[in-house]
Amino acid sequence: MRRGEGVPVSRSVVIGVDSSTQSTKAVAVDTATGEVLGLGRAPHTVTGTGGARESDPEEWWTALVAAVRAAVREAGAAPAAVAGIAVAGQQHGLVALGADHRPLRPALLWNDTRSAPQAAALTDRLGGPKAWLDRTGSVPVASMTAAKWQWLREREPHHAAATAAVRLPHDLLTERLSGEAVTDPGDASGTCWYSTADGAYDPALLDLLGLGPAWLPEVAPTGATRAGGLTAAAAEALGLPRTVAVAAGTGDNMAAAVGLGLGAAGLLDHPVVSLGTSGTVFASTRTRPADPALAGFAATDGTCLPLGCTLNCTLAVDRFASLLGLDREDALPGGETVVLPYLDGERTPDLPAASGLLTGLRHTTDPRAVLGAAYEGAAFTVLRALDGLLAACGLDPADPAVRDRPLRLIGGGARGRTWTDTVRRLSGRPLVVPAAGELVALGAAALAAGAATGEDPVAVATAWGTGAGETLEAVPRDEETWGRIEGVLAAATRGLLS
Repeated sequence: MRRGEGVPVSRSVVIGVDSSTQSTKAVAVDTATGEVLGLGRAPHTVTGTGGARESDPEEWWTALVAAVRAAVREAGAAPAAVAGIAVAGQQHGLVALGADHRPLRPALLWNDTRSAPQAAALTDRLGGPKAWLDRTGSVPVASMTAAKWQWLREREPHHAAATAAVRLPHDLLTERLSGEAVTDPGDASGTCWYSTADGAYDPALLDLLGLGPAWLPEVAPTGATRAGGLTAAAAEALGLPRTVAVAAGTGDNMAAAVGLGLGAAGLLDHPVVSLGTSGTVFASTRTRPADPALAGFAATDGTCLPLGCTLNCTLAVDRFASLLGLDREDALPGGETVVLPYLDGERTPDLPAASGLLTGLRHTTDPRAVLGAAYEGAAFTVLRALDGLLAACGLDPADPAVRDRPLRLIGGGARGRTWTDTVRRLSGRPLVVPAAGELVALGAAALAAGAATGEDPVAVATAWGTGAGETLEAVPRDEETWGRIEGVLAAATRGLLS
């Protein structure tokens, strides 16, 4: 069936929402087959300079309503055909709600680096990185919600004192849909106040942060747990019946894993690189790693989802293209030119105050090679994090059995020829580029199907085949370029990078 042909009421439809940093995307999906019947989009506004990154949470709700209505309209779905909805949201963002349950101020986003000093201080107050790893699986960095909450307490105490509830972005939207204050283990594990060892909020960490347990949403067993039906207000806003099942939902990375069929009911220990505003690497595994360079997240289905994140990926490379007056695909290999494109600070490696570094220029340097070097620097940073992730999971990145396992390449950058070529060249790995373009939203749709039917969402997505795509054979790894970038990073002092 083509989009817009009309969906009979007897055909069940679920809706997956991807509320990301810069936009909301919603897909209307055939529950039985996974066919995307309709797609809707609406933009977000991000503001801030000097490390600040903020958004108005009310705009997320407005965008969700617009995107969902557009997806249902394009699908031609009767409202009664919609069985479930789930939200996958950008992780870590701090939403402080007042007594009226409205945001007290714009949300502090994951890529707001102002809380780096608070992250370092929190690490010390608990006794160092190991103490945090043992409890949460992660060490506080500027992106984590705990550091942002501490920043709010110190820099805007009037807002902290007025706070009656704290939510993550996806929590807020799920609560607007269902009326229930609920989250899931996956997104909760990105706060640094949730124990991945115990599967619950950590009372000692809440005390350390001055957070009341009653301020936080209940943690559902999985992201596919049914939180409830639509509230009257949400049903009216979306034009859908109140019988629509609302799933607990999860974070965007966890939803992408579901969309790829990663988890207990699917693939384990299969690495993923996501190329978006940020560059992330993750794998669903039964191993709970303890590495300060990684975020030791929980997956949404009970497995672990260790993740490495770099702040500078497609947006940073696009900025270089703009500065050079080039199309983003008009790039050549960097040659002796090296770019560390840390335009927004960096998270892996942990350099929150870093700026970009460009070296190796000559009179004869082609601007296209400078752009190519920006691609290489960003890809190197992501792939270096991947090697660390594999090692932390007890896997040797150089072992042929590990090295030959296909790397799944997703995100907006996976659609770019230069991104794909650069990752392929610097990784030396075979790549699988899934055909599906909205894996976060599709993963959310699988969670919605789980809430509506009781099925395992990873099994649902596996049956849908949303992770399938083109396989690109491995090419020899470009050791020369890798070594050149690695040498520059090792030689660059923090002072030089900052």
